[in-house]
Amino acid sequence: MRAVLHLIKLSVGPKDVAALRAIQSRRIESDPPLRHLTRMMPKRAEELLDGGSIYWVVAGLLCVRQRLLDIQTMPGNDGTPHAALILDPELVPVEARRMKPFQGWRYLQGEAVPPDITAAAAASGIEALPEALRRELQLLCLI
Repeated sequence: MRAVLHLIKLSVGPKDVAALRAIQSRRIESDPPLRHLTRMMPKRAEELLDGGSIYWVVAGLLCVRQRLLDIQTMPGNDGTPHAALILDPELVPVEARRMKPFQGWRYLQGEAVPPDITAAAAASGIEALPEALRRELQLLCLI
């Protein structure tokens, strides 16, 4: 069985997933489709588009992912070519883990990929917890 290739990226600015969701909602409304610009084009773009996601590190925790729908070339604010990662708007919670800061993005595959938080876990109330409480429990590695 083939391992799906993913990206991992720091979410700079948002303090939690709710803030990331709000920023992305505004972007979708004002300038669809939802995309994230990054300077470097992934050399393995074809592999990423074969079922890959971008895993976001928010405030030091790898805790949510979004499916990659496409990768295009677009000019950045300075006019230089950038990679535009076209994202599915759905943020999928994953089992959180702490991550040290890094620059740019990294490839993520195989055993390093955190599992999604299952529908059963969401139904048990974890998703209904206030964001701040859920974050504290994640930091303590209790969920």
